[in-house]
Amino acid sequence: MSFSEAEVQSARGAWEKMYVDAEDNGTTVLVRMFTEHPDTKSYFTHFKGMDSAEEMKQSDQVRGHGKRVFTAINDMVQHLDNSEAFLGILNPLGKKHATQLKIDPKNFRIICDIILQLMEEKFGGDCKASFEKVTNEICTHLNNVYKEVGW
Repeated sequence: MSFSEAEVQSARGAWEKMYVDAEDNGTTVLVRMFTEHPDTKSYFTHFKGMDSAEEMKQSDQVRGHGKRVFTAINDMVQHLDNSEAFLGILNPLGKKHATQLKIDPKNFRIICDIILQLMEEKFGGDCKASFEKVTNEICTHLNNVYKEVGW
């Protein structure tokens, strides 16, 4: 994993814009994922009964999970210039999702693509472009973790 200092600063600047409103943006991302890819909802037993986007947006559980996702990404973004620390956050997260939660790794690409889509809608293409390498690194490393645990 190698980010130039300029890439780190650009990615952090892009992410700050999203993270300022972590709960609402995280909720928007999850609601889109659940409505555009309904199969992803099957991993969340407490979300299964929620059928409307409006119901999901109001759910404390969805809002809380959206904020957790954004907080985890924020922790990674703070360590883009330190591979060991970045992987120290990502690897346990990947192992938990692979071995305990049994989440299909394709869902990480889905959620990252939705984050990029929301970034572009809210802040433009430059913001999205500044963050694409981060989402690619996250997905690549998560896929590597899945391979290591025999997924």
